[in-house]
Amino acid sequence: MNIPSFKSSQWTIEQADNLYGVNHWGGDYFSINSCGDVVINNPHDGDVHPISIMKIIEGMQDRELQMPVLLRFENILDQSISKLNETFQQVINKVGYQNKYQGVYPIKVNQQAQIVEEIAQFGARYNHGFEVGSKAEMIAALSTIEATDSLIICNGYKDQEFIELGLEAIKLGYKCFFVIETLTELPIIVERSQALNIRPHLGVRAKMTSQISGHWGATSGERSVFGLNSNQLIKAVDYLKQHAMLDCLELLHCHLGSQIPNIRDIRGGVVEACRYYADLCNEGAALAYIDLGGGLAVDYTGRQSASGQSRNYSLTEYCEDIVDTIKATLDQQGLPHPVIVTESGRATVAYTSVLLFNVLDVVDFEPESLPQASDNEHQLLKNMREIFTYMKPQRVQECYNDAQYYRDEVRELFKRGQIDLRMRSVAETLYFSILHEIKNTLATMERMPQELAGLADSLADIYYGNFSLFQSLPDSWAIDQLFPIVPIHRLNEEPTRRAMLADITCDCDGKIEKFVVDQKVEKTLPLHSVEQDQEYYLGVFLVGAYQETLGDLHNLFGDTNVVSVRLNADSSFEFVKEVHGDTIEDVLSYVEYQPHEIKTRFRNKVEAAVREGKISARERQHMIKTFNASMQGYTYYEKEEAETQQNSQNVRAIS
Repeated sequence: MNIPSFKSSQWTIEQADNLYGVNHWGGDYFSINSCGDVVINNPHDGDVHPISIMKIIEGMQDRELQMPVLLRFENILDQSISKLNETFQQVINKVGYQNKYQGVYPIKVNQQAQIVEEIAQFGARYNHGFEVGSKAEMIAALSTIEATDSLIICNGYKDQEFIELGLEAIKLGYKCFFVIETLTELPIIVERSQALNIRPHLGVRAKMTSQISGHWGATSGERSVFGLNSNQLIKAVDYLKQHAMLDCLELLHCHLGSQIPNIRDIRGGVVEACRYYADLCNEGAALAYIDLGGGLAVDYTGRQSASGQSRNYSLTEYCEDIVDTIKATLDQQGLPHPVIVTESGRATVAYTSVLLFNVLDVVDFEPESLPQASDNEHQLLKNMREIFTYMKPQRVQECYNDAQYYRDEVRELFKRGQIDLRMRSVAETLYFSILHEIKNTLATMERMPQELAGLADSLADIYYGNFSLFQSLPDSWAIDQLFPIVPIHRLNEEPTRRAMLADITCDCDGKIEKFVVDQKVEKTLPLHSVEQDQEYYLGVFLVGAYQETLGDLHNLFGDTNVVSVRLNADSSFEFVKEVHGDTIEDVLSYVEYQPHEIKTRFRNKVEAAVREGKISARERQHMIKTFNASMQGYTYYEKEEAETQQNSQNVRAIS
């Protein structure tokens, strides 16, 4: 669908920046250069050294890594950890807080080994630890964590084996905390601690009554899944007293909520957490840590708003509100300041990953040339042609109503066998032509009929992308999460089309119909016309949190290729790791097929065809080679080698 110019006939990079919101959600990491490419900014010693993502794609093609690709930036991950820890420390120094901050990364947000290992290695300088919610995550943390002063926070349901792993970690010198989520796990912790003669580090999770706003509001409040209510907290305290272990209760865990958009909710939640903290201290607990869980939001929409999938605060304001509130509240109680712990996962890893894919095909709904009217044309078709004669703003609703009526009448006659397919085709062509005339007329009107407000979106193009929504962007499908989606090149050209995106799964839900455009949520995305001899690349940004491990094997599309780069101070970059995506053989084995048996059965089938005279022995060999090669192939759309070489030349020309 064609769209009008946005601001002027002379398209500018600034207009592209505002249209796609890169300057709003990019977090100083992403911007657009004068050539119209999206670039990654690598702040180094105070300077910014931008690197075009198109240059990185060129390197991928030289390494025969086809789209789609998950592109990771190690520098962004490191910077996220640095910013979080250093901002908290600056605020602590500023307000005179008498203790420190220690962050932990929740492994569930992105469990990929490369992410966890990089956090463990780079975070060691800050004693940045891990939050774990399962035995597998506990083992991942223990195998990668470098500093024994880093915290390991054990949340979730814990069986005996889980508890013993944590107790042995304590014996090795790690600060491993068991956060009591339910009263049923407390006796197991006490029994195993006594049996192994190890004094545990314990925490309790208080169920907060404070309710947050926004898309993830259900993660907070009285109906949240985890935590102990006030009655259960007292029972836990009494049980620990009975077993002479109340001095082991060192941590209070209060999860304020996930992806909190409004800073006022954070301050209110911290006040409630401090009340729990003070009263547990008065009960005799040896509390020294207050864990406020996650909540630090990512501004997916770039709207800097207190609603939806945004946030109305900066990292500095977040840290100030937490530190100030704890200090002020506990000073009133005369209590020492505890170590502040947060479990920022989404804000740590979201920016580090970008999903890149190419557009494979475009379907538009532009009207075709109208066929000439025949002498014996059906009256319904004549009526539809007549609509063009009274098309004007005052009658635009009437024109729409008439077009709908006559089109539906034609379809009904077709069902009854009273008209043929050719006549129905003419009617559909007339109908789309009328709708486009209505759309053009609406563009000249200051106010339009409410029923026609969505007409333009219904005529938008469909751009088919080489990716699986269910594998790479599951939250877009499951919980309507918004991700910034941007063409990563040609942004010095005005986008003249409007489109929704469809993936290559054969599922009607495999589509994206919500986009952030000019800081508004719209059903279509402005895009450029796809040129036949050039690839058109789109990037889905801020996908580092949850998307990689939530994806499923819909249509047996597997993991994508993964490329990790490190940006250097001289504007160069290096490929530090590349992981080829799943092959067809891989994904078949995931769903319990045996690749060797599959190959054997196919070989038997083609051999039988030779015996029956259907194919020759030479054809048999070709079929087997093709079949085996396919088993080793990428699960996504693959370009032939000649196509790839040509596209690589095109990328170089663009860059």
